[in-house]
Amino acid sequence: MNSVREIQENDIALIADYWLNSDPDFMVGMGVDLDKLPSREGLTNMLMNQLALPYEKKGALALIWEVDGQAVGHCNVNEIVFGEHAKMHLHLWSSSKRRQGIGTELVKQSIPLFFKLLHLKTLFCEPYALNSAPNRVLEKVGFEFVKRYVTVPGSLNFEQEVMRWKMDRG
Repeated sequence: MNSVREIQENDIALIADYWLNSDPDFMVGMGVDLDKLPSREGLTNMLMNQLALPYEKKGALALIWEVDGQAVGHCNVNEIVFGEHAKMHLHLWSSSKRRQGIGTELVKQSIPLFFKLLHLKTLFCEPYALNSAPNRVLEKVGFEFVKRYVTVPGSLNFEQEVMRWKMDRG
């Protein structure tokens, strides 16, 4: 059974492990600039700060994806303007869980939580154009394609071509 829940303190080490221990080729394929990865301490502090803030003041919010009660990934938003919009990111931690439709189901469960908790009107997502998996998922779950363009989409990324998707609150 697939489920989604808000991040808890004991999830922080799992997220740090994903970012710091994943195969470098996989990370680059996601559009990550390996030189921009924070230290474990920096990542931990950022996530702990996220947990402490009320929704209205959060700059980021992570949800944990679970399969049969086991954490397998996370979906987070950043660039939050409470009551307006945020930018979503999708991460299945284990290669053995990818390409099975699990991500699609977990994204479907994550979207209403982000809209509800942050009172959003619009959710954006800008995956690396060359990373087909998240782009397929976004189309499947009902995101609207906006444009393809070159940018540095996040603090951990290199300049790249992205696909911009959006979903308005239904």
